[in-house]
Amino acid sequence: MKIHAEKKGIRVFGVAESFKHPSKTSSLAGIVMRRDLIIDGLVFGSVTLKGDDSTQSILEMFMSLKRNDVNCIMLGGIIISQYNMILGEEICEKTGIPVVALTYRKSRGLEVPIKRRFGDNSDQKLRQYRKLQERDVFQMNTGCLAFVRYWGLSLEHAMFLLNSFTLQGSIPEPIRVARLAARANQINLLLKN
Repeated sequence: MKIHAEKKGIRVFGVAESFKHPSKTSSLAGIVMRRDLIIDGLVFGSVTLKGDDSTQSILEMFMSLKRNDVNCIMLGGIIISQYNMILGEEICEKTGIPVVALTYRKSRGLEVPIKRRFGDNSDQKLRQYRKLQERDVFQMNTGCLAFVRYWGLSLEHAMFLLNSFTLQGSIPEPIRVARLAARANQINLLLKN
């Protein structure tokens, strides 16, 4: 997909999570944000800790908005909720919209922690983990490093989008606001129980 860099009306769907113990689920929030940083939509979802439902939950959240003006889905991580792995390629294929997943730290890999966490039942998680593409590293306009995976667009377009939506530090505004919303929703759910 071509990203029209000159358009102020570019919209991304930023997704982030929050969970607090003793909850067995994590709260997801999705924010539709325009390039001029106007919030244009909000939706909530949930995923199971250590589960396999994150991809489906994000697809359901996105589809519930019934939007045809979103140019990219931006994920605040690809392995969330204690190894509930988001399949970015599947989201891209099912929505027809490019996906960018952003993380902030180097990693020596997660095979050992997955084996430790899931023991004899780790085969499926390891298969999912091994299917994830390697991350590309680039320096954002803010000077911070970003580790990205992307589907349906070039690294150049992914970098443009991340830089366009990042005012300071390394967290793009759609992900930052989605984190705040997910955290508030998670606290609200815990208070109700």
